[in-house]
Amino acid sequence: MAISLGAMSAASKEPSNSTPQQVFDGMRQSFRANKAKGVHARYQWDLSGPNGGQWWIDVNNGTYKMGKGKIDHPNVTFVATDKDWVAVCDGQLGGTWAYLTGRLKVRGDQGVARKLGEIFP
Repeated sequence: MAISLGAMSAASKEPSNSTPQQVFDGMRQSFRANKAKGVHARYQWDLSGPNGGQWWIDVNNGTYKMGKGKIDHPNVTFVATDKDWVAVCDGQLGGTWAYLTGRLKVRGDQGVARKLGEIFP
């Protein structure tokens, strides 16, 4: 299970003051339509903590929609704290390590989960 999202500052090892909303805003700029061709996937995030909340992304054959709240019938749901999710996206916490240590839970299709890192590098 490897998740690598470099939507923010991939190589930085400094503590991040980013919020999940800033991570999702950064993901908008990193979208790769060519990697999303033929992909039909619904992603859900359930993040706890002071900056937590729920976000979703619906990828549909080279396009996507993104929003706050819940999406019906997600293929994958990511569960983490707000700080851990930001740390994974900033490259400060390895996605695989977060998953293996229980800091990131991935519910649903693991293949679809891995695809997220290609669509939003």
